[in-house]
Amino acid sequence: MSRKELRAEQLERLAKLAELPDDQIDTVDIPEAPAENWIHARRGDRFMQVNQPVTLPLDADVVTRFKEHTDGGSYQTEINRVLRKYIADCAEKCPA
Repeated sequence: MSRKELRAEQLERLAKLAELPDDQIDTVDIPEAPAENWIHARRGDRFMQVNQPVTLPLDADVVTRFKEHTDGGSYQTEINRVLRKYIADCAEKCPA
């Protein structure tokens, strides 16, 4: 999908919207997202991350478990998510 350049009036409208406080933006015509939309949502700032390819020997049963239990996603992404959670949890509990 290619991106089109925005016209001057579109950029001007966006700039005006950016200046508005949240409570002044009319969202009446935007319905709340139903709960089922959030089933596969993931929290994080992955979009800002730079992936670094690595070769890592993992036990076959570990790889099989991730491949079999990852719903519609990449097992590598799920392994990354689990490692990221471990790091976050360990930051509070593990000694340096």
